[in-house]
Formats: sequence, C-alpha cells, structure tokens
Amino acid sequence: MANVKGGRYVESLYYPIVNPITGQEHYPSSNGNWRFNKDKMNKLIENNEIYFGEDGKGRPKLKRFLSEVKSGITWTSLWDFVPLNTSGSSEMASILGNLSIFDNPKPVGLIQELLKLGSKNNSIILDFFSGSATTAHTVMQLNAEDSGKRRYILVQLPEPTDPKSEAHKAGYKNICEIGKERIRRAGEKIIGGGTSVPHKNGTEVPAPDIGFKVFKLDSSNIKAWDPDSEDLEQSLFDAVNNIKSDRTEADLLYEILLKYGLDLTLPIEELTLAGKKVYVVGLGSLIICLDEQITLDVVEEIAKLKEKYGADDLMRVVFRDNGFKDAEVKTNAIQILKQFGIDDVKSL
Repeated sequence: MANVKGGRYVESLYYPIVNPITGQEHYPSSNGNWRFNKDKMNKLIENNEIYFGEDGKGRPKLKRFLSEVKSGITWTSLWDFVPLNTSGSSEMASILGNLSIFDNPKPVGLIQELLKLGSKNNSIILDFFSGSATTAHTVMQLNAEDSGKRRYILVQLPEPTDPKSEAHKAGYKNICEIGKERIRRAGEKIIGGGTSVPHKNGTEVPAPDIGFKVFKLDSSNIKAWDPDSEDLEQSLFDAVNNIKSDRTEADLLYEILLKYGLDLTLPIEELTLAGKKVYVVGLGSLIICLDEQITLDVVEEIAKLKEKYGADDLMRVVFRDNGFKDAEVKTNAIQILKQFGIDDVKSL
C-alpha cells in the first residue's frame, strides 16, 4: 500500500496504521508513503475496507470492490482459479460420449467466470465462434443456479467434420450439428427431466428455459424480378408465383419477422380460421396468412382477431400476393380490415 513518489518523503502520508484488533503499528516501507492521509485511512478502517490478512495480523492492504472499479474487473489472476481445457474435454465426453470431436473445448467453468465478470443475469450473450457450444451450456447452467434470464446467440459456420473422425461416423456431418446436440443434451441434463432445480441458496426454483431455435443464413425466399431475362415468359411466371419452390411456410414466416425487425423469439400461435392457417405473432401484433384461395370469410375472421387479442394499437396483416381467390377478394379484403382499424396490410 506504499506510494513512492520518486523516493520523496511526504509528511501527511507517513504515519503508523494501527491494527484495531491487535494494536500493532505498521509503517510504510523504506522511502515510501501510504496512499491516503491519516483521516482517509481511519475512515477506510472504520468501513472495514482495510484488510489485515486472514489471521488479522498481517500488513494492511486496501480491499477492492467490483462496484468501485470502472473496468468492472478486480481479479488480476483470473487464470489461477478457472478449470483447464482438459475439463472441457471431460464435459463433452460426459454429454456426447468418448468422441474425438474437439481438441480443446473451453470448459463451462471458464465461460462461467467470464460471464460473471462481464454480464448481468438478464443479458444476451453473443458468441460469434461457438464451436462446441460451451457458451449455451454455460448460460443454461447459470440460469439454473441463480434463476437468471440470460439468453444466448451462437454463430458458427457449418464446417464439415473429417470423414475419418469418430464424430463424422456418429452422424455429425458438421460442427453445427455437434453444437445443437450438445445444447439439447446439456439442457436435459441440467433440468434432470423435472420442473424445478436446486438454487445456489439451497432452495428449489423453477427449471430454466432450455429451448432454442436454429436459423441458417440463406437467400430470400422470394424470387427477384429480372426485367432483363432472356426468358420473358418464365420471368412473368415467376412474378406471379414468386415464392421459391424449395421453401417452406416456416421459411417465409421468419423472413417476414426479419423484415419487420421483430424478435425471432416472439411467441407464434397457429390458428385455423375458415379452414385456412393463420399465424398470430407477438400476441396479435402481426398476423400472417400464407395460405391460398383466401376468401372474404377468412379475412373477416382475421379482422376479428384485433378485438380478441386486445390489439388497440398497431396490428399488421401479411398475405401472399397470389393467395387470394381473385382480385375482387383482394380489393375488398383491404377495405374490410380498414373497417376494423387495421391499416397496415401487405402482400408478398
């Protein structure tokens, strides 16, 4: 705790610190000074901010608290107490069996300490190189221990596994598949098939949410209009049937959410109205109908959802452009929805 200023003696910073328990006096080191003057030091001792060792007989040291450090880090020797990467290998083996999948997967204990340092219990944790999915495992484990509401986003290229590897022989064609399986198994292991888990304070608390969604980067589901195409007939046909043939309704559904800037984790309810499938997103904030041969009966049932869900503010409705039974239905549909206060109507 000595503060040497070029070896100069500063009278106000040179005095004995008296251990309040033992009465022992402690002086600064040779040619040194204490960091604070005597009045400041006495206040620190009164506030229990000076440490005299585990036995209370050591030289005085200043305690440092996480809330007082701007950088948010007080541990200067983080690596002294976190598990080695061999622990990560053992964790992977306990979940996926003895497969040689990753050489040095990060252990849960390491990521856990980093999250304690740099996040809150409701943070969104982003891992742009997820590899063995240790981050997802850690987030679920921490949530189970302290009833946190952390969420995670993992990003990983679908790097192929070596055809000669045990992982490939076990059916994992790329490392993304390994990560997904680890998240599934780790989640089930954490909750143990029950509805509650032990809290770190010794009580039982509701099991954390271990569900997750997987998205793959791809091109748009909608065919782009190409006015310069040599095959004009095909271009006109594509303009009418503008959804790519190999895409599903789920593909379209999530592209619409992305284009509206909505959270991909919003609740999505599937209803059947007048014989057609309708998706209700975010408790009525967005209604999507991607079915074909839509009639006015369907449109009227959709309009009634505004009152059902209490959507007093904005409710948006999206149809397929070629989903209506005919042009007359499409025109009247817009007017019917407006009568119910729904002005944001789009087709794709």
